[in-house]
Amino acid sequence: MAEAYEHIIKISGLVNRFGKQVVHDNLQLDVRRDEILGVVGGSGTGKSVLLRSILGLHGPNEGSIEVLGQTIRHHRPGPHKQWGVLFQGGALLSGLTVQENVELPIALHSNLPIETRRELAVLKIFMVGLDLNAAAKFPNELSGGMRKRASLARALALEPKVLFLDEPTAGLDPISATEFDQLLSYLKANLDLTIVMITHDVDTLFGVCDRVAVLVNKGIIVDTLDEIVRHPDPWIQEYFGDPRAMRARKAAKAKVEI
Repeated sequence: MAEAYEHIIKISGLVNRFGKQVVHDNLQLDVRRDEILGVVGGSGTGKSVLLRSILGLHGPNEGSIEVLGQTIRHHRPGPHKQWGVLFQGGALLSGLTVQENVELPIALHSNLPIETRRELAVLKIFMVGLDLNAAAKFPNELSGGMRKRASLARALALEPKVLFLDEPTAGLDPISATEFDQLLSYLKANLDLTIVMITHDVDTLFGVCDRVAVLVNKGIIVDTLDEIVRHPDPWIQEYFGDPRAMRARKAAKAKVEI
């Protein structure tokens, strides 16, 4: 049976203030089902505040947020079983192996037998391109790219409908970043995932995002990349007019034409 909600995420009239500083003022955002939405913005535009508001970790001054048809209340637990989060640092528990890290949310949110939990954890680890050898290691024994994949496996542990990512390719070399982007595209296509990611990686923006949301002037501008790059806002023009962004756009177009 189809869900009653039209959008995966619906934000209306969002206001976030810190003292006299207004970060978001009447921000509106709808996230569509099965899209990868990239979120960008300059320093101080409130990218992390927006993410924390959606997750229920920060209470906005005004406005409403719905995720999967449920109103988010920062004083109450949200529908965490239906979303996964990959924070910028990965946030893996250093005293647990990769498999134990991935198994933990399954143990916390289900009554499955221990063997079933272990099998599910291994499945998620394989799904992100790691193997049993990596599963037995501790986070400090992994490369940066492997830690990102392990954190992603944990975010997918409860088979979420929405995946939130905070700078997922930050700190990765270009090859590892490209491989991670390809993994996200694969997971979105095969797991019926909606992905919202904060990223400044222009290769990621042009390579995998269906739309981009730009935080400017205390609000947000959302469109496809082809339309966003034409927007007259000075910050948008400077950001997407940068030589790196122009190279990424050209490379993405060339890939589509092949």
